[in-house]
Amino acid sequence: MTRIGLAAIALLGTVAAWGAAPAHLLQDFARAQGMIETRRACHLLDLYLALTPAQRAQGLMHVRELGQYEGMLFPSPAPAPATMWMKNTLIPLDMLFIREDGTIARIAARTTPLSEETIDSGEPVTAVLELNGGFAERHAVAAGDRFAVLP
Repeated sequence: MTRIGLAAIALLGTVAAWGAAPAHLLQDFARAQGMIETRRACHLLDLYLALTPAQRAQGLMHVRELGQYEGMLFPSPAPAPATMWMKNTLIPLDMLFIREDGTIARIAARTTPLSEETIDSGEPVTAVLELNGGFAERHAVAAGDRFAVLP
């Protein structure tokens, strides 16, 4: 078992209630748990998965709040440049662009709500992880740290 997997097992009992996102907006999204491993700690996340084209288009639009350890993952089947925007997104987000090997390539921190400005991955990635704005700074998440979806 990997270091991330062991840390996830150790942390399962320590994470507080997550469910702040409104159920009616995200009810059709699959759920998973993920883990970010930094130099200092591992952070267990409760994730919504944007798997279909409609879900990818909706994302976190119209969501007014997320729990402290909630987020949305936009996986991609193959590495490719990714672009995102904040149209109709009401809360600031940190966007983590994730490489095929699970390392974080880039973080767009505290993105601007309701903006139509394009936010670019800067390189080919296989996923984008959206978390509450400021999450990366609060938890010392940096480019090069690792992310994994837990089995």
